[in-house]
Amino acid sequence: MKTTAHHDDKIANLTFASVYPHYLTKIEKKGRTKAELHQVITC
Repeated sequence: MKTTAHHDDKIANLTFASVYPHYLTKIEKKGRTKAELHQVITC
């Protein structure tokens, strides 16, 4: 995937609060738990 400066700026400006729900949904679909996500985040 080729990225542009605009795309890189957009990604850099994301806040963790905006992506956390997406991470949680993804890991739950894969059979993981919220506790496992928190363990990975805090390591």
